Amino acid sequence: MKRLFSILAIVFLMAFGTANATTNAATIATTVATTQDAATDDAAEELTFHQELKKRFIEGGPGFMGIVLLCLILGLAIAIERIIFLNLSSTNTKKLTQNVEDALQSGGIEAAKEVCRNTKGPVASIFYQGLDRADDSLESAEKAVVAYGGVQMGQLEKNVSWISLFISLAPMLGFMGTVIGMIQAFDKIQSAGGMDATLVAGGIKVALLTTVFGLVVAIILQVFYNYIIAKIDGIVNDMEDSSITLMDMLSRYKK
Repeated sequence: MKRLFSILAIVFLMAFGTANATTNAATIATTVATTQDAATDDAAEELTFHQELKKRFIEGGPGFMGIVLLCLILGLAIAIERIIFLNLSSTNTKKLTQNVEDALQSGGIEAAKEVCRNTKGPVASIFYQGLDRADDSLESAEKAVVAYGGVQMGQLEKNVSWISLFISLAPMLGFMGTVIGMIQAFDKIQSAGGMDATLVAGGIKVALLTTVFGLVVAIILQVFYNYIIAKIDGIVNDMEDSSITLMDMLSRYKK
């Protein structure tokens, strides 16, 4: 529930900032539209990159551009939440393993379990589950480690599939906006009863803008997605290596 509230809070903050950016962009677009034709080129050159981006966003149309922007906001919110969670889940496994081994030698199973209770992260949780069943048998401890390792892996990968969905959805929405924009351009040509270069150029520009923004959103989310996957793989490898080390420690302790 706390993670859900954190995701909603991030989405609200990003949506609030986007609303302010859209309002500012509308003001800029109105100013540009009321400028004289002779000064249009000079005004465009004076626009900053951020202002130019907002201008292009408005020119692309609020329909599909808004949906693409929503994909970016939701994808970034989930990505940021996952990155924070994964960083908090990272543990110095070498130090933890050494502390558990020292506790086993000095105070036994209960001392080692206390070390795991005072350490955050999935590796410490797996250690605790294995130590908790070490009094039964090594087989029971191994089964507990494997089972709880699967649970921890599921928690690490939670909501990551949504980021993959937004990566695929954003460019597809952009392409759909392009196709619809081209259809509208040809409708204007048909209504005009002739080939007007202005109508064609304007419709094609609006259509291609949706594709550009869809690809930009997909690229941004892909970078975050690859980082999250690499982080998960690193934590899972630590979990597997640490599980083998734990079973070796328990085997020596039993003897």
